[in-house]
Amino acid sequence: MASNALMDMLNQAIARELKVSIQYMFQHIMIKGKRAKFIGAEFRAIAIAEMIHAEKIAERLHYLGRVPTTIPDVADIEGTEQEMLQKNINEELAAIELYKRIIKLANDEADSTTRILFEQILAEEEQHHSTFTTLLGE
Repeated sequence: MASNALMDMLNQAIARELKVSIQYMFQHIMIKGKRAKFIGAEFRAIAIAEMIHAEKIAERLHYLGRVPTTIPDVADIEGTEQEMLQKNINEELAAIELYKRIIKLANDEADSTTRILFEQILAEEEQHHSTFTTLLGE
């Protein structure tokens, strides 16, 4: 079975996914400006994708014998359009870094199911990062 270190990282990933689900969903409601309708729709779509990530990770963690956390990290929903996008870019970069570490540890522990799950989620997080950087104009 998976090490405590790997299971702790999965719970950390769940808390992060719950955070950004809340953050992006509420930003979709609170964003203002000329592009608010368009960017808000992107925030909402990504929020839903992040909730699905949380669910998949929780299912995996439960299978591995650990109770998934239900406590999100603290969301940061306020700011201008640019501030929201920059916060979200930073969130995606943090996820990418964490998920690469999870993939490496899962691989080291010969846990191919966890590795494959996080490779799939990593690809989606990279797409979210690309979306946010494009919207910010970087």
